[in-house]
Amino acid sequence: MYLEILWDVNQAGYPRLGLIVPKYQSNAVARNRLRRRLKEIWRRAVLPRLAAVDVVVRTRRESYAASWAGLEAEVLGWLKAKAPVGSSGGV
Repeated sequence: MYLEILWDVNQAGYPRLGLIVPKYQSNAVARNRLRRRLKEIWRRAVLPRLAAVDVVVRTRRESYAASWAGLEAEVLGWLKAKAPVGSSGGV
């Protein structure tokens, strides 16, 4: 498990993403690479299917070593299992 994902319905009318990428003794290059990967997965796979919610993704130490496919699989697994799609949903 690479990510902790929390969400709640918002009043903005569109989904929003917040990323928490702690240092975990990694350098800025690694943190920014991880952040860019998660933003791109969000843009491609999650944003078109998600209801108006605020999503907070907190990375774990293991996420720095995760492949693109591993991160994407975890986000898509959350999307299929727990994410509010359409106009309903929440924590």
